[in-house]
Amino acid sequence: MATDAPPPSTEHRLPSTEEFTEVQQSAEFGELRRSYRNFAFPLTVAFIAWYLLYVLLSNYAGDFMGTKLFGNINVAFVFGIAQFLTTFLIAWWYSRHAAAKLDPKAEAIKSRMEGGA
Repeated sequence: MATDAPPPSTEHRLPSTEEFTEVQQSAEFGELRRSYRNFAFPLTVAFIAWYLLYVLLSNYAGDFMGTKLFGNINVAFVFGIAQFLTTFLIAWWYSRHAAAKLDPKAEAIKSRMEGGA
């Protein structure tokens, strides 16, 4: 009768409150936050503006939004689909940004805190 062995233990040291505070005030952590904010905040503002443009045009520019482009496809439909496309594009772009710029910095901080290095 075979038994499953428990997974190998990878014990991590839990950092103290003082260590968390020290890391939070470090230049490295500040750079990580800046990298995140410099990407996320402008993109969020741009997407909200894009979304509000769609809503405002839908409410106040009915003739424009109702303009048929081809067949039964009008400007409003194209803008609506573009909302979904930009959502997925932003998610993909953020994923690439995080993998390239944020994750390595965060992993270095995490490893140092858990390993005590």
